[in-house]
Amino acid sequence: MSTPRLSRQTPQTNTGSMHRRRWAALAVLMFPVLLISVDNTVLSFAVPALSEALAPSGNQLLWIIDIYPLVLAGLLVPMGSLGDRFGRRRLLLVGSSGFAAVSAAAAFATSAEQLIAARALLGIFGAMLMPATLSLIRNIFTDPLERRKAIAVWAAGFSGGAALGPIVGGFLLEHYWWGSVFLLAVPMLLPLLVLAPALVPESRDPNPGAIDPISIGLAIMTLLPIVYGIKELTAAGSPVLPCLAIAVGIAAGVTFTRRQLGRANPMLDVRLFANPSFSAALVVNLLSIFALVGFIYFISQHLQLVAGYTPMMAGVLMLPGLALTVGFGLLAVRLTSRFAVKHVMVWGLGLNALAYGIVMLTGQSGSVLMLMVAFGVLGAGVGMSETLSNDMALSAVPPAQAGAASAISETAYEVGSVLGTAVLGSILNAAYRNNIQVPGRLGEDAAETARQTLGGAHEVARSLGEPAAGRLLESAAHAFDKGVVYTSAIAMVLALASAVIVAIALRSVKEQPEA
Repeated sequence: MSTPRLSRQTPQTNTGSMHRRRWAALAVLMFPVLLISVDNTVLSFAVPALSEALAPSGNQLLWIIDIYPLVLAGLLVPMGSLGDRFGRRRLLLVGSSGFAAVSAAAAFATSAEQLIAARALLGIFGAMLMPATLSLIRNIFTDPLERRKAIAVWAAGFSGGAALGPIVGGFLLEHYWWGSVFLLAVPMLLPLLVLAPALVPESRDPNPGAIDPISIGLAIMTLLPIVYGIKELTAAGSPVLPCLAIAVGIAAGVTFTRRQLGRANPMLDVRLFANPSFSAALVVNLLSIFALVGFIYFISQHLQLVAGYTPMMAGVLMLPGLALTVGFGLLAVRLTSRFAVKHVMVWGLGLNALAYGIVMLTGQSGSVLMLMVAFGVLGAGVGMSETLSNDMALSAVPPAQAGAASAISETAYEVGSVLGTAVLGSILNAAYRNNIQVPGRLGEDAAETARQTLGGAHEVARSLGEPAAGRLLESAAHAFDKGVVYTSAIAMVLALASAVIVAIALRSVKEQPEA
């Protein structure tokens, strides 16, 4: 009599056990997600301390921030392809081990050049982490609504890490040296290395294409020169080399595309871009992160170097906006039960434009309250658009191509991160240089340091007596906030244009709200 009873209970028990195991696996996968987002936010808040300790130039400072997502963006597609071939969990564990080791080394860098090199190595190992997490989620959660919830949690992890970063990083920066922020990687990755082998199932493409070193090189040569060219165009000097770099990147991209179209088993199936849902999702992902990273780049400096808050207090002030990113990311899943996904994404892009519009109108006043209001609006918009764009990109492809699709989606994320600082940060730095008034009695080296960055102006001011120091800091703050206004106007136009483009691209996609 007991056997029938067991046979009736076993399916339900197994279903419940598998359900718990899926969500336990997701919890483990959140550790690298949190790490990456904490790392990005912490570094933005460490900019003043970095400027004082390592004395980087304006371009070096941008490269310290940009080199990691730049290298990562160039390698995401190749690493996603390798994960499809050799195992996504295996690649995740290798990347985690390397990331923790290099982070510990970066903490003790003694020059800007050393830190840039360490950040480049972090980009290599980081490229192994991010496509693996998203593609594993695609294969673990096969039910569409459950997968959307899982991706909402995944996206919320980015925002949660961004919220945690300023608090933890602010505490470390107030009590320890700037390098301590890099040591966060070690305790955050240990749980993944211990638990992933038991909880996260291995997955791979059953019919992967052959490793193609030429395609890997072309993918890297597409992104690196283009972003380098964009960065250098805003710096003083001849535009010939930057334009040449951009042309090289475009040529490499065209060659890469033709090579993929001509191969039976391409490293990246570029035909995916013919799917309007997939392409529109990438645009939304890229521009949402572009808006968020660009905003964080200038708001973190304004709060500390203009408004005078400590790093930890600046992090606390940003917490409500980042919490809204988490909340609206989860709310977006519920909104899709009443409205089409494409409409919710366009609304999110509209909120991004509104946020930058607020800064454009009020930024010159330096009002911290209005900056916080704008950051809250931006957080809501990014939370809505980013969550649904990642889900749309993954659901547009079969599970076997999850590695490639997630790598492309992550590439859009990282390119948006790079461009957020490369474009908006460079424009801000250029406006700052053009508007700051440096005291005439300063030496040439000191004057150049003050013109390079806002942190450099504060460093020079400490060597001056009053009233010269006060005049320099006042001019620097005015020049910085004027640059913020210019930057916000450009970002607002881009956000509005992207909302229109996405709405047009998806108008032919038939979609019903999901119950």
